[in-house]
Amino acid sequence: MPFRLGFGEGDLLRCRFAVSPRWETHEAVRTLQRPDRQGYHLPWLRHIRRAAEDLDLHPLWLLMPRRGHSPDFLGPPPIGPAASFEEELARIRSAAQDPAAVHADLTRSLACTPGALTSQTGRDLLADPAAAVARLADLTEQAWHALVEPYWPRLRALLEADIVFHARRLAAEGLEGLFAGLHPDLHWDGPARTLTMDRPTDHDRDLGGQGLVLMPSSFVWPEVVGGFDPPWQPTVVYPARGIGALWTEPRERTPQALARLLGRARADVLCALAEPASTTALAARLGLAPSSVSAHLKALAGAGLLLGRRHGHQVLYERTPIGIALAEGAA
Repeated sequence: MPFRLGFGEGDLLRCRFAVSPRWETHEAVRTLQRPDRQGYHLPWLRHIRRAAEDLDLHPLWLLMPRRGHSPDFLGPPPIGPAASFEEELARIRSAAQDPAAVHADLTRSLACTPGALTSQTGRDLLADPAAAVARLADLTEQAWHALVEPYWPRLRALLEADIVFHARRLAAEGLEGLFAGLHPDLHWDGPARTLTMDRPTDHDRDLGGQGLVLMPSSFVWPEVVGGFDPPWQPTVVYPARGIGALWTEPRERTPQALARLLGRARADVLCALAEPASTTALAARLGLAPSSVSAHLKALAGAGLLLGRRHGHQVLYERTPIGIALAEGAA
């Protein structure tokens, strides 16, 4: 049975991409209990095992049913294309201003997990919705610091590179080509202006001029997730490209001839840009100071080997055709 999103003319102009550190945090928490999601993330799981053992994630897990509703207030669509974790966390905490809505959201989610409504944790959450918001926000913050923040530059680089790739596909092939490349479960019907998602439930929603948020995620693999009831903006979360190499440690791959021509550090920067990346992501990947990477990027851009394109609050650098020929031709 399908999940259908209906587009009006205005919605076609309001499709946007976004990255959400809060979403990645909750999906990382979910992945800890989902063996079917863990295959690509085994290196990460080994790194965070002890940190995860020190967290009491049970209240969050109780609101993450395998099938069914997760609270919208706990995971609202991203504010903008690149909101900070602190901005997103503040949005979660603001939900406490409407305890009745929180109570209804919690009740709907707990009902999707057998026994959750009558469990002690479930009863505690429902007894004081405002306190529940504070408790869940605190747990989300702890999970961010322990599980995701140390690896965020690497994760963000993957997500931003995915957006650059799909933005180009949208420009070249339109919405049909874009949706076809996001996930096999997504199907675009141009004449009907309808995006259909293969889901176990039957659901229709008219976007109503709000448009659609498209959000890549490293931890949502292998699924595609869609939803958010009004008044939230409709969102589709799909697996980011390149997840198979996410936790692969960089290997020595800078050709000696290129290193002699440009200098070792500058050649390393050029060769590391197989996918677009920011200064911060490159610094984390190469183990260099951001100031040093910034200087190398400016020099390479000045020589016509790189281009910088702004995405949200950051600039993503990518190789020009000359830069690609130089990096790949020297291999």
